[in-house]
Amino acid sequence: MASDRRVLEVRSYKLKSGMSAEFHRAMSSEAAPMLRAWGTDVVALGPSPHEADSYFLIRSYADLDRRQREQDAFYASDAWRSGPRKSIVGKIESYLDTVLWLSPAGIDEIRTFNT
Repeated sequence: MASDRRVLEVRSYKLKSGMSAEFHRAMSSEAAPMLRAWGTDVVALGPSPHEADSYFLIRSYADLDRRQREQDAFYASDAWRSGPRKSIVGKIESYLDTVLWLSPAGIDEIRTFNT
């Protein structure tokens, strides 16, 4: 049943050396609040505990189509392009998205343990 599961996207960033603190400030004070204002369920974000220049952003969506449509609209918006985009993108060396299905309860556990 579709309502018993959601798409969980884990975006893993490899940051340019020494950019972790600045990237976290920009993500937590600018990008994440903007994503939430657009209706995106930001589950968790932060520096990865295993490596100084790694960072994660976890988002939840109703389904794959919704994920694509919401991200296309957000990343094409003037608010993003004239807002924090430059300060965020310039600190990223590379990123990788992993997408999987998870129950709402599982997503809430990730939210609880990674805030």
